[in-house]
Amino acid sequence: MARIIKDRRIVEDRWHIVKPANDGAFPSLPDDADIIMPLKLWLVRKGMLAQRTGRTGVWLDSHQEPELLAADAASLPLIAVNFPRFADGRGYSIARLLRERCAFRGELRAIGDVLRDQIYYMHRCGFNAFDVRADKSIEDALDAFSDFSDSYQTSVDQPIPYFRRRLNHGRQQT
Repeated sequence: MARIIKDRRIVEDRWHIVKPANDGAFPSLPDDADIIMPLKLWLVRKGMLAQRTGRTGVWLDSHQEPELLAADAASLPLIAVNFPRFADGRGYSIARLLRERCAFRGELRAIGDVLRDQIYYMHRCGFNAFDVRADKSIEDALDAFSDFSDSYQTSVDQPIPYFRRRLNHGRQQT
């Protein structure tokens, strides 16, 4: 079984990413499997997928708008964002929009070309799960969370800026 990083731990991945075959057909999966569907297919089959016994998540490509999931964000257990290549940073913005505007609180997973160098920053934008590229060490990628001790800027994982945290810390000591 594949492994991912979730909530800063390496865990077994129980989700199956559903991708169309070369002819455009989708594979049949057991009704009780946990699946991650492409956004386009999920939008078309949303009602039918709700009848499954397994959980259903959705994956967005970097060019797709997260607002398409806003009305359903609270009911989705998982949203994945595909990084087609290392240099494509649109997924970072998608993550922030899902967390801040759509109030998504479930598992937000980075998939695709996910490398160690990105994980710390992806986490700052709201990702809590990472499907590290298969040819890279997941153990090494886990160390990315300790690359920096603190951050100056606000983000999803730290809404209070560094100067304000320091100021508040100084007030608590006096």
